[in-house]
Amino acid sequence: MTDRILVCDPSPQVQRALKVILRGAGYKVLSATTGQDAVDRAAAEHPRAVISEVALPDLSGIELCRRLRRRGGMPILVLSEIDDERTKIEALESGADDYVTKPFSPGELLARLAARLRTSPSPLRVESDGLVIDLTDRTVTRDGERVHLTATEFALLRVLVTSGGTVSYRTLTRRVWGRSRGIDRQRLRTHVANLRGKLGNDRGVSVIQTESGIGYRFTDGHRSGSAGLRRDP
Repeated sequence: MTDRILVCDPSPQVQRALKVILRGAGYKVLSATTGQDAVDRAAAEHPRAVISEVALPDLSGIELCRRLRRRGGMPILVLSEIDDERTKIEALESGADDYVTKPFSPGELLARLAARLRTSPSPLRVESDGLVIDLTDRTVTRDGERVHLTATEFALLRVLVTSGGTVSYRTLTRRVWGRSRGIDRQRLRTHVANLRGKLGNDRGVSVIQTESGIGYRFTDGHRSGSAGLRRDP
């Protein structure tokens, strides 16, 4: 599966240059020219990584880093004309994984991106003992048979798979239904129970585990035992 990289930069020239560089390296490029556009595309298309300018016409690149980081652990590289120590520190403290200044070396940019991707396994496809979850194609199979999920069940699964740790009840309801109030705990439990039943067991253990009093955690053979806690902000 081709990794998708979201590029957020208001400059058409920079957009064109990065498309040539990234496509030449085998990546698929998603484009955004504003911070809000980047937030929306990241939520809808789940890119593997984001490359963003700091100087954007609406949100600051710093705020964009914060919003993207709240959504998950995708690598965020800042590529900016601003060569200021304070800005670099603020970007890194706000969730950026790396900071590269313009003009830049295409080779160095690709090397930094590849290094970040190596340490951030893709959450878009999970395979474990006959269970295959492909978030890009929106398909789930168990032992080669298609598992049919409702829209709500798939939304729950997407949040759990991409979060990389325990997701609190409040965070899960907010990210699936758009709010954390008005969705009672029992309704959430019912949806999760239905999802568990459809996914089946992985070595006799459900891939969706309950952290009592906290929330739920997706686990497979590659993630179990070391997942972190995603608490409410």
